[in-house]
Amino acid sequence: MKFFKTCSHTFLILLFVIFFCTNASAQHNEYYPDPDPVIQKRLEEWQDLKFGLLMHWGTYSQWGIVESWSICPEDLSWATGGRKKGVADSYNEYVKKYTNLKTTFNPTKFNPEKWAQAAKEAGMKYMIFTTKHHDGFCMFDTKYTDYKITDKDCPFSTNPRANVTKEIFNAFRKDNFWIGAYFSKPDWHSDYYWWKKFPATDRNANYSIQKHPDQWKKFVDFTHNQINELMSDYGKVDILWLDGGWVRKKTDEEVKEALLDTSEGSRWARNPQSQDINMPGLVKEVRSKQPDLIVVDRAVPGEYQNYLTPEQHIPETGLPYPWETCMTMGNSWSYVPGDVYKSADVLVNTLVDIVSKGGNYLLNIGPGPDGEWDPVAYQRLKEIGDWMKINSEAIYATRMYTVFSENDHIHFTQSKDKKTKFIFLSGFPDSGKVLITKMPFEKNAQVTMLGSNKNLSWKKTSVGIAINIPSSLKTASNYVWVLKIEEK
Repeated sequence: MKFFKTCSHTFLILLFVIFFCTNASAQHNEYYPDPDPVIQKRLEEWQDLKFGLLMHWGTYSQWGIVESWSICPEDLSWATGGRKKGVADSYNEYVKKYTNLKTTFNPTKFNPEKWAQAAKEAGMKYMIFTTKHHDGFCMFDTKYTDYKITDKDCPFSTNPRANVTKEIFNAFRKDNFWIGAYFSKPDWHSDYYWWKKFPATDRNANYSIQKHPDQWKKFVDFTHNQINELMSDYGKVDILWLDGGWVRKKTDEEVKEALLDTSEGSRWARNPQSQDINMPGLVKEVRSKQPDLIVVDRAVPGEYQNYLTPEQHIPETGLPYPWETCMTMGNSWSYVPGDVYKSADVLVNTLVDIVSKGGNYLLNIGPGPDGEWDPVAYQRLKEIGDWMKINSEAIYATRMYTVFSENDHIHFTQSKDKKTKFIFLSGFPDSGKVLITKMPFEKNAQVTMLGSNKNLSWKKTSVGIAINIPSSLKTASNYVWVLKIEEK
């Protein structure tokens, strides 16, 4: 994940958004369906869920900084600008102190059942948790490194709930959530990736894989072993969400093109080598343990990217294949003291925008160093939940209508059998009327507003459908009002 800091970094955020959006279409214009009918069916079921929770959490929460990126040696705004101030004078000293955060991480207020209950009440149906981010710190009890929350040098290791990944998965599974494991393919702590024999210069493996194939083989085995642990010892897992798309197989032609590309968008231009971790073999291994596992190899075009994940961005017209926008509730992916959280109005309207375009909404909350969410996060989830209790029928198990909107303030969805249609109104029509030009009605259509059983009158005009909406219905909902159209 990339870094979104607090309001003092608004300009940096704006620059990133401009950069991201100009590259978004290129990143999301390729999709290769998984040929397995089991996975295709599972993706249909996942598209019914619509609303999920993402959590970025690690030792970095103690400093209230960007997740992992502050130890990346690249000259990037979310890396250098996201470092903890006053910690060290040199990069090497900074990395040493960052690594040492393991010895002070003690989230004694950790209570995953509280998180699961709040997410459930908000109407969320699936969750993704960062089992390991790019810095390599493992939030699960892996056998393959001591850089983990359950190591004896981490004070939380003595807590009976120290294996937080297992505790989180179990808590959410009990509330009938789909379970997703975020896992970073690059590991900046592993000597198999950032080999101490050489200095790290960017986010990539810092040695020639062609010259040192044995070292890379160790990394591939290490990666497979850790992911297989998660797929073997943590119960039913529904989604494997892989991050760090620069770790991927590249053809000789792609390597040559990367060498010639000096644009800012070429993130691996300084180290364009192929970083093949044998995704076909990995997917075969994990699906032998989790047969209907959805695999999301983010930003790597191919059949192992079962759905696409635009980040902090909603495609202008949606995408013609399974997709999910991952987006922060605040400004940062990870915990930042005093972070500014989006209003419930904005969050609900974002959900409506995404769902009307055929996508899912994965909303991120970063737990703090004590193991708690900011109280504002709980409040926002409650407010969303109050809206969902009335209007969820227009969200879950729906699909995009022939067009997704009338304008910026009117959006559409429909049931999968196309017999029921929904109209979302972002703002109550104080005029008492709504004109719809892009959704024709059958002559026997019945119109109601969710939250009320009152039939609404309507008529066909020369320009569309005029629906009468009494002012008394303003109390039926909040933020967004939803009309239900049933054709008998």
